[in-house]
Amino acid sequence: MTAPTFEKTFTASAAHIDELGHVNNAVWVQWIQDMATAHWETAARPADREAFFWVVTRHEIDYRGNIAEGDRVTGTTWIEGPARGAQSTRRVEFRDTEGKIIVSATTTWAMLDRATQRLARVRPEVLAPFT
Repeated sequence: MTAPTFEKTFTASAAHIDELGHVNNAVWVQWIQDMATAHWETAARPADREAFFWVVTRHEIDYRGNIAEGDRVTGTTWIEGPARGAQSTRRVEFRDTEGKIIVSATTTWAMLDRATQRLARVRPEVLAPFT
């Protein structure tokens, strides 16, 4: 894991629960996106937040467990490796209250120029606050 990381805690509500009695897969995807967005808003330089935004191009998620209504998880996210053109890879792990990883994800994001809405090459200085 590369530093710095970003953490956020989530509590499963009734709206997050599916017919199997645990957090729905779509909710995990939303939480992954919420973490990435919060990390960007917290760590990115103001000029970069004004100039760029990110869109998902790929999610790869491994489910090893789940939580029920009222349970909490702590998500940890970080940027993995150097950017490739306009793309950057983000890792996410969700741990239950016992510290066990129950969901992990690798997500590919593409950076777009806010003014043109076109792909923008991720320069090292954009990712510097995250690595």
